[in-house]
Amino acid sequence: MTSPDAAGPAFFGRLKEHLHRAPSKTFDAPGLVLKEAAVLAPLFWRGGEPWALLTRRPMNLRKHPGQISFPGGGREAGDVTPLHTALRETREELGIAPQSVDVLGLLGAMPTITSYWVTPFVGVVPEDVKLSPNPIEIDEVIAAPLWRLRRERRHLYQADRDVFVWDDARHVVWGATWRMLGQLVEHVEAVSPVARRP
Repeated sequence: MTSPDAAGPAFFGRLKEHLHRAPSKTFDAPGLVLKEAAVLAPLFWRGGEPWALLTRRPMNLRKHPGQISFPGGGREAGDVTPLHTALRETREELGIAPQSVDVLGLLGAMPTITSYWVTPFVGVVPEDVKLSPNPIEIDEVIAAPLWRLRRERRHLYQADRDVFVWDDARHVVWGATWRMLGQLVEHVEAVSPVARRP
């Protein structure tokens, strides 16, 4: 009998092809002066299904306290490309070495309300990758099952917002990360068996 985890490489191969063949739409931001940033959506295969690693920021941070996001941040002088930014930030935040990431492609770049122009990359990491979260930047590392995400509306920060939740809905993803996750889910659904699509 084939192991449930044996399907992972083939799934991620299809996902890589779809990311290149049907790229996500880049959001427009005419006339805005924005700082460059990049994030990585680290994916892995466990128990016969694809997962994504997300992080929750500590509540004592001045910017985005308690928010859930992909690892990433602003571009620094030594970053040759946005991909270098995403991989550097992922190593600084989670301890994942760049050589442990198989980059599949990217999602659509987008502006944020904090005046950043963010380029999101998608990559695969080993299921048993060793994580060393930076306690200054990361309060919790969250594994989100991509086939079990649900779209809902929640009242957050004085407004009704579109969010993603899963299972017991303990974690809520909204804002720019919701848009990125939405693009990723579209690609995942396109290459998933019909019975696995939400």
